[in-house]
Amino acid sequence: MGISKRIALAATAALALTIGMAQAQEKTIKIATEGAYPPYNSLTSDGKLVGFDVDIANALCEEMKVKCEIVAQEWDGMIPALQAGKFDAIIAQMSITPERKEKIDFSKKYINTPAVIAVAKDSDIKGVTKEDLAGKKIGVQGSTIHYNYAEKVFTDSEIKSYPTAEEYKLDMANGRLDAVGDDAVTMGNWLETPDGACCKIVGTVPNMPEIHGDGAGVGVRKGETALADQFTAAIAAIRANGKYKEINDKYFKFDVYGD
Repeated sequence: MGISKRIALAATAALALTIGMAQAQEKTIKIATEGAYPPYNSLTSDGKLVGFDVDIANALCEEMKVKCEIVAQEWDGMIPALQAGKFDAIIAQMSITPERKEKIDFSKKYINTPAVIAVAKDSDIKGVTKEDLAGKKIGVQGSTIHYNYAEKVFTDSEIKSYPTAEEYKLDMANGRLDAVGDDAVTMGNWLETPDGACCKIVGTVPNMPEIHGDGAGVGVRKGETALADQFTAAIAAIRANGKYKEINDKYFKFDVYGD
């Protein structure tokens, strides 16, 4: 083989390697969030995804030095859509529970907030025990830890499942429910709006690790532990460099990372 031909082949190989590396660096990680769970994630009137989860997702991608695309996905189909390859990760307040860990893998938590019960301001409900809520109609978003808790604990109550949190809030505001259960932050955020002026938080429910899990993490497909570990490292990094606090303080008055 002539020298000129060898040089040409070497140049071609080098170019192919460079292109391959560039393509690998440009690979987009598609991240899903719900878009119906403010202040964590919601859609603006022009269809833009905003909220704490969205800002955290962008910060993690920047820390990981990868290009990310954030898409909206209905909550009920979140895990099946991930398993089907429609996106690569979930950042949507998905709690790390034993049941979900059988289906997908998770990073370490990026947030951990308690669950609460809210009732009408003039309600005679005084607490959050099974006895306090006996005979009452309780609204919760389906396929959530709050629904699972209500089904397990409030066995003397009527549990009504809703596709989104916005729908149970509407029924509660209109007097069609006696109580609702959800995350303390999203509930508190709602109560500060005119639509939530109907109601008050009556108490925090006891934590049940087998139901409430270990906080919310980034969900990935089963076996993709390298990607989960990347997100875990990025979460630790933005906690350390102040970016997490900057995002946290934009939305909340306390550290939602939790203990």
